[in-house]
Amino acid sequence: MTEVIESLPPLAGDTRMVDLLLAYPGAQRALFARYHIGGCRSCGFQPTETLAQVCERNENISISEAIEHIQQSYQSDVRLKITPLELAALMEKSSDLKILDVRSREEHEAVCIPSSQLMTQEVIQKIFDTYSKSEPVILYDHHGDRALDATAYFIGHGFSETKCLEGGIDAYSIQVDPSLPRYRVEMED
Repeated sequence: MTEVIESLPPLAGDTRMVDLLLAYPGAQRALFARYHIGGCRSCGFQPTETLAQVCERNENISISEAIEHIQQSYQSDVRLKITPLELAALMEKSSDLKILDVRSREEHEAVCIPSSQLMTQEVIQKIFDTYSKSEPVILYDHHGDRALDATAYFIGHGFSETKCLEGGIDAYSIQVDPSLPRYRVEMED
């Protein structure tokens, strides 16, 4: 599976939040999980604020501690991912690989990875009741952002071999199956 990156993107107190989130896409999730920063309007931040400013106005959190937490979370996120090429190899080995689409029904019906199924509440219940917790489960979305949260949820429920498709169906279309049409969702901008 995807290896942990040894050279992490640079990060300092004067890093603007917009730049931090570009370098560390899961940073907002990590900051919210540990410090309750960035998950709602009352604890949100502006893209132009620096990490130091955000830390200062949130109980004067140590900048070095926040940076260490963001970088550790980033490395954990990398371990939860599978590349499109790795997924293609798994699909060749196993005809019953569990591949779940966490996008909307409309997106799934428009384009999906072959043999995947839309993740609904009914599907989740079936998985929790019948799937082996040691078998691979691959989750994907459009670009690989939202599926990471769902992956963490599955792992938290004991499905230890759950992975998120790095780059989502968009990367899969580019790297594995160009016959799958690429698209853009207006809300993503």
